[in-house]
Amino acid sequence: MINLPKHKKLILFDGVCNLCNSSVLYVIKRDKKNLFMFTAIQSDAGQEIIKKYNIDTSKIDSILLYTPNKGINYKSTAALKIAYYLGFPQSIMSAFLLIPPFIRNWVYNYIAKNRYKWYGKKETCMIPTPELKSRFLE
Repeated sequence: MINLPKHKKLILFDGVCNLCNSSVLYVIKRDKKNLFMFTAIQSDAGQEIIKKYNIDTSKIDSILLYTPNKGINYKSTAALKIAYYLGFPQSIMSAFLLIPPFIRNWVYNYIAKNRYKWYGKKETCMIPTPELKSRFLE
């Protein structure tokens, strides 16, 4: 069972994707309320959530937002809600939630499909520094 404090939100990301790793570092730097924790989709905790929510990782493989009392958000909705929780000025991006998901996710899917080609890929998942280790689930 995922042991996540109830006030926290968990970002699941593709641990070998350079764009995803950069995005995680972006969120950490701006998460002034210490609201987010992180885990790679490839981790044991990530796989537990994938199984619990029956997620097809061939269709959804880049970013997920898990909130214990609200469940899971995918793709552009996850990214925009993360921006919202970061506060101003990133929260302005949440206005894009007004755009229908099929349009937002078309753009999201295009970027996700090309992320390795454009940004590269690591051999292994990111290993957090000792100062950041408490923000990551194994």
